[in-house]
Amino acid sequence: MGTSVRVILILTKYYHTDMGKVLESSLWRSSDFGTLYTKLNLQPGITTVIDNFYICPTNKKKIILVSSSHNDRDQSLFISTDEGATFQKQPIAFFVETLLFHPKEEDKVLAYTKEGKVYVSIDLGKKWILLQERVSKDHIFWAVAGVDGDPDLVHMEIQDPSGGYRYITCQIQNCSDKTMTVQFAGGTDRDSLTVQDDYIFLQTTSANRTKYYVSYRRNGFVQMKLPKYALPKDLQIISTDENQVFVAVQEWYQTDTYNLYQSDPQGVYYSILLENVRSTKQPEENVLIDILEVRGVKGVFLANQKIDGKVTTLITYNKGRDWDFLNPPDIDMNGKPTNCKPPDCYLHLHLRWADNPYVSGTVHTKDTAPGLIMGAGNLGSQLVEYKEEMYITSDCGKTWRQVFEEEHHILYLDHGGVIVAIKDTSIPLKILKFSIDEGQTWSTHNFTSTSVFVDGLLSEPGDETLVMTVFGHISYRSDWELVKVDFRPSFPRECSDDDYESWELTNLQGDRCIMGQQRSFRKRKISSWCIKGRSFTSALTSKVCECVNSDFLCDYGFERSAPLKSESSKCFADFWFNPEAPPEDCVLGQAYTSSTG
Repeated sequence: MGTSVRVILILTKYYHTDMGKVLESSLWRSSDFGTLYTKLNLQPGITTVIDNFYICPTNKKKIILVSSSHNDRDQSLFISTDEGATFQKQPIAFFVETLLFHPKEEDKVLAYTKEGKVYVSIDLGKKWILLQERVSKDHIFWAVAGVDGDPDLVHMEIQDPSGGYRYITCQIQNCSDKTMTVQFAGGTDRDSLTVQDDYIFLQTTSANRTKYYVSYRRNGFVQMKLPKYALPKDLQIISTDENQVFVAVQEWYQTDTYNLYQSDPQGVYYSILLENVRSTKQPEENVLIDILEVRGVKGVFLANQKIDGKVTTLITYNKGRDWDFLNPPDIDMNGKPTNCKPPDCYLHLHLRWADNPYVSGTVHTKDTAPGLIMGAGNLGSQLVEYKEEMYITSDCGKTWRQVFEEEHHILYLDHGGVIVAIKDTSIPLKILKFSIDEGQTWSTHNFTSTSVFVDGLLSEPGDETLVMTVFGHISYRSDWELVKVDFRPSFPRECSDDDYESWELTNLQGDRCIMGQQRSFRKRKISSWCIKGRSFTSALTSKVCECVNSDFLCDYGFERSAPLKSESSKCFADFWFNPEAPPEDCVLGQAYTSSTG
């Protein structure tokens, strides 16, 4: 894991399977993009096991290592303010499970312990104060800038002595039982507190009936209103971007699918967008839902829908109001016609996340490379589990090309100016493939003379660099092998304005007005061999366009009478909803407004 432009830090651990613990670890530091590494000796003569390390998000020079003594009796922190060139040891009186840096203020840190206690430090881990006990792991949140007025506020879910759970807030300077504020009257379900952007979510269950609540911009909690017929047994937050909540709800009749709903700006009223999105249950009750936000272009999502055992891939450009199948490429990678013609044949992609954080998963998108999507899948009437050919689009899903016949791990360098691909295989490798023209042509490069089992790919920092590291091992008994691959010599110069052209975002029908805006982006011309560099930004212009019928959502309790693309489409009241009836909270003698939909 790297920090600044030239520094790379890598932590390696020797895990003893029989003993079930890490016996030794090493921290390696490079200050020249990974050409030379030095092993850091934190305590000469003493075996130091580093459990984890954390880099401050607002100042990458500040690093905290968490280390244990060889007998696990005590823990220490090692603190650096110079990108790991030097470290100061700081003994601590508790065992850290996770550290959480403040999102804006670089010296403020929360520490969560294995016993559920939370400590706070305001001087980068030198002094610690006990903040609160009995806190739920992963359900502690720093204040959100621009929403919480006080940057020192902390949101927590805590267990009270009776065994129930409560949502509380307090300031880091003073967080006793007397000064903390209970933000929700009554108990909440364990592990249900989520603080995200403008919204706070929690749930309560009584008599086997679960109710879901939302607070918008820290106002009072309101019960989330799904259509009356919906009886949810699970609810997962997908996205809270752009003043809307996107949720996946598993209804009483569903086992391995979820329905997708979208809210009004306050996150209270929900309308259905897409039914039967495939899901898989993971260990520890985690759920993965086959929906993927395409990074770099707001409002674009991919989803896999499962109906009667058949899985198909859909794309939306307007955050779920319209869904389309993916167009297949006209020709295959050998230049022959694919003979895959809609409506019988489309492109379908696996939307899986990788277990290993150092490889890309089956679909790869990045904020720094808008419009570029690379994924594993197949052509046909449905997604086939064992077929993982690789396809690429550089216009955000409108046109696709097949590039490989097997799944590859992908890395984007220099804002997608170089795409690196290494075959996902259990056999050792010595070649990688790379493209500098958005996947139209590919070259091969022998990155090592001896074949290695590839464990992962790293690029540092972010995606602006043209330097990457391949890491792996020659045999299961050998040490790590790290290979630096530097693409900088391939490019003679930095790009100038003349090296770029613009491309306009359109959906599959060619509409340029998407979510009320016409958006254009910069991309490097295929003929230009130059480095985009750290200062490159892709967004060019966005212009508000005139609204059409499909830019409007139906009100709560209403749905479309025709497909959205039809301009004659009107909103009509659902079978379960009477727009004339007074709302439940309307008292006799009061006035109420009824909606036209």
